[in-house]
Amino acid sequence: MAYVADGTRVDGSWELNILVTDLQVERTLRVMGDLHIGGVMVKLVQELDIALDWSDHALWWPEKNKWLLRARSTLDQYNVQADARLQFTPMHKNLKVQLPDLQVLELRVDFSIKCFATVVQTCKELGMRHPEELSFLRKWDRDDLKKVAKEVHKRKKRGDPDQNGPLTANGTHHNSSGSLDGGKLSPYPSRSPIGPSPTSTLVRSANSPHNLSTSISGYSTFNGTLSPGSMHSLSFEGFMESTLANSPPVPAKEAFQYLYRPRNFQEKARINCAWLDSSTSLMEQGIRENDFIMLKFKFYNFYDLNPKYDAIRINQVYEQAKWALIAEEIDCTEEEMMVFAALQFQVQLQSGLPQPDLDQSQGTNNHSEDDEIDAALKDLQESLEGSAVSSHGDITHIPELCDYLRFLKPRKLTLKSYKRYYSTFKDTFISFYRSKEEAAGPPVMARIDVRGCEAQPDVNLSARKYGIKLFVPEPEGMSEICLRFDMEEQYCKWMAACKLASKGKTMADSSYEAEVQALQSFLGMQHPVVSPGSNTTSFSTTPNQADIQPEDYVASRFFKKIKSKSLIQRIMEAHSSVQEMNLMEAKLAYIKAWQSLPEYGITYFRIKMSNGKKEELMGIAQNRIIRMDLNSGDSLKTWRYSTLQSWHVNWEVENVILDFEQDKVTFASMECSCKTLHEFIGGYIFLSMRSSEKNQSLNEEMFHKLTGGWHE
Repeated sequence: MAYVADGTRVDGSWELNILVTDLQVERTLRVMGDLHIGGVMVKLVQELDIALDWSDHALWWPEKNKWLLRARSTLDQYNVQADARLQFTPMHKNLKVQLPDLQVLELRVDFSIKCFATVVQTCKELGMRHPEELSFLRKWDRDDLKKVAKEVHKRKKRGDPDQNGPLTANGTHHNSSGSLDGGKLSPYPSRSPIGPSPTSTLVRSANSPHNLSTSISGYSTFNGTLSPGSMHSLSFEGFMESTLANSPPVPAKEAFQYLYRPRNFQEKARINCAWLDSSTSLMEQGIRENDFIMLKFKFYNFYDLNPKYDAIRINQVYEQAKWALIAEEIDCTEEEMMVFAALQFQVQLQSGLPQPDLDQSQGTNNHSEDDEIDAALKDLQESLEGSAVSSHGDITHIPELCDYLRFLKPRKLTLKSYKRYYSTFKDTFISFYRSKEEAAGPPVMARIDVRGCEAQPDVNLSARKYGIKLFVPEPEGMSEICLRFDMEEQYCKWMAACKLASKGKTMADSSYEAEVQALQSFLGMQHPVVSPGSNTTSFSTTPNQADIQPEDYVASRFFKKIKSKSLIQRIMEAHSSVQEMNLMEAKLAYIKAWQSLPEYGITYFRIKMSNGKKEELMGIAQNRIIRMDLNSGDSLKTWRYSTLQSWHVNWEVENVILDFEQDKVTFASMECSCKTLHEFIGGYIFLSMRSSEKNQSLNEEMFHKLTGGWHE
């Protein structure tokens, strides 16, 4: 509305309506388009004339779904006109955050900064290093997994002011408490916090040693420092450590209410549409105060899991792995499931016992520092020379595997069986001969280049079956080749060589021996311990054995297949191999075994290739991108990040474009934004750039450059 200053002249001012959310009071200011945002806030505070700290407040524009944070920018530069309805609201707001172990923290986080920065701040408060590995995930209902994900995503992201209040992250309207599903957010019972109105409440289990909730004051929640008058901060610090580093057990039946249980690859892909955009603030993505959201590990590239510094982080990784296996988000064999159940049982046994102190005493500090220096020098030597090379004392020596093994190239509508060949593995090539005597000549069967291949285990210990499935990239897709071995040791050596060769490395690499030992250790845990001179397996009976509920340790398909008593016995037999481990060793062994699974670390998306007629599955892992069949999950083609030259997004047609050395891949995402896929690819490349320096700082600018898709 124009304003007549002296009856003859119009000064160009107009009225701007601003709602102060804290007071639920609306004020009308007379402003001009050249007034900067900082001046608007100063004018508003002067108009309110209330002695409060407004330093955490900023202007939010609901209709445009954006913050007005540039204090020096004018209303005209933001295109704010007289019909705009702004809000003056705190940037820090309460948020209910579910951790991987299903515990819920009520934290006060910054809703105005990029989501990635919010995750960094949250992890700092929780005492978790390397926050770049985690992100926020929207909570979707079970029915959402059956719907078209793009429709669900738009509904959850939209904050419609014409409805009865903004939508929650679940697509429902807010209530006074901000809770969902009748106030039940976690399998852990909620209790009233100590002290006045809390800003950071931990929803805890009544079975835990500290049966209470704890609060701290101030909007910049717990960060390891104490503020005057924060009487609960000291107890909160110790409480957070013990609670998040050692999660109380939760029955699977209760946990399933808060877990996704995808039935097929389509639903596995649909879950990943719920990841938030790291480059956009929570508020701009439809998240509102008191909403419920999940914090999970997004990138499966865990850097420097150190028991001395990462008790909380290791526990949360372990918990995410445990629930992924029990909820059947990731597949494993029956023998492997028994190992996971045994390790889980060992973790629960050790959680109630005193653990060895990881800190060195003052008198041994110098000695430990010398050991660390010696270890670093040894690692440097091995990385420069290669452990396999140095062991032979000859830098010209090229490691080689030579064995008789069985070979099969499956074809449709054939009944061909395995044939025995003399095989050699040198550099990254496998060659097949009729006999050892003919190995000096050219291969008679085939010569396979394992670089870029997919190597998957095909092992059944009870049937003494040791095999490898190799998926070799070809112009028309992936060709499957099966290898069978007679002995476990033979399988471990060839499997380790295949894993390294698929990444372009040879057995001369320093990591080869460690890879062999890791495979042997994992298979060794699957073997029950047999007493000398006895035909029966021995295992120690514990006081808690009678209380074991096998459905809390294994996926439901195994529980339905095997009788309860037999299942308990098998878990106890597997436990005999791991019963000497302490708490941290058992958790790390669980994580390592999880990382050995073929499906580990693959994030699925539904896509359609630019020249394709049907929908397919795209799997994004820490070192490769896999084109897969949507129904069966079979690999069709694999590309390594090492051959990726550039990647970007065509925003006009919503296509992701990947330029590899030998191929150019263009595809569209069928359910979620192509930005989500681009962010996974760029994120893994960012994580691979982390150096071995322990004091390296997190380069947030570089992260956004690699994940942003050139979309500002």
